[in-house]
Amino acid sequence: MRLAGAAAIAAPTWRVARAQDYPTRPVRILEGLGGGSTPNLVARLIGQWLSEHLGQPFVVESRTGAGGNIATQAVVSAAPDGYTLLTVVTTNAINATLYEKLDFDFIRDIAPVAGVVRLPMVLMVNPSFPAATFGEFIAYAKANPGKVNIASPGIGTPMHVAAELLKLQAGVDLVHIAYRGPAAVWPDLFSGQVQAFIITVSTAIGFIRAGKVRPLAVTVASRSDVLPDVPTIAETLPGFEASAWNGIGAPTGTPAAIIDKLSTNVVAGLADPQLKARINDLGGDTEPMPSAQFKGFIADETKKWAKVVKFSGAKVN
Repeated sequence: MRLAGAAAIAAPTWRVARAQDYPTRPVRILEGLGGGSTPNLVARLIGQWLSEHLGQPFVVESRTGAGGNIATQAVVSAAPDGYTLLTVVTTNAINATLYEKLDFDFIRDIAPVAGVVRLPMVLMVNPSFPAATFGEFIAYAKANPGKVNIASPGIGTPMHVAAELLKLQAGVDLVHIAYRGPAAVWPDLFSGQVQAFIITVSTAIGFIRAGKVRPLAVTVASRSDVLPDVPTIAETLPGFEASAWNGIGAPTGTPAAIIDKLSTNVVAGLADPQLKARINDLGGDTEPMPSAQFKGFIADETKKWAKVVKFSGAKVN
């Protein structure tokens, strides 16, 4: 009995000691959207901060494919020891419903570590489109059901589900046209083959400033500092909110003390003016959420986008 009692006391003590020493070797941060994507760049900034403050390299690795599911599966399958982390993105919440068959349950198998950034998106139209405001856009779409094409960079992207949420809440019949990435959309938007497009503000800002597209509304709850004169969709449709976001996760079973240590350091990093400025330069708003808060946020987003995906009828096998 004495031995059993000693073991019960020693186990938590050993876990805490291991967390205090963590990390003792390089840590991998897997991300599924590829080099040059905002989540990849943000992960590199966070990885650099953690490397400098925790004394070991935090190396970002891209595992692209299947809307981020390949990277997620790799992390789910990794040892829960804090040495393999995941860049958690909006598509993780969307994919839970979009994909009928996954070899993992994201909510069950990934432990949230910290929220990092939120990326506002903007609804734009071709300058020749007969609507100068968001209200006029909705009125035109209602008067012309099925005649307004709205593009996205692909099925299941945050931009796609934002368009579907708009259709659901505004009660309009827009025709979704899925492309392979945002670069393919621009020529068709400029020529008027598609009339509308939702994309991140950071991606669109150059074309907006050049007058090649007309911004009608941003999709987040508050107006963007970059586009202060552009209203939010919520100003017309109360409660509307859609954004791209990302954070950090770990395999479920990772010791709580290690998750707490990572969470504390990520949140501290996002308060650093230099790191915050570099993330802002990428078009993101820092969104520091410790583990428990980020867990609730992911659960809410997963429920929200499940409803929208089901409404859209979209599926990916």
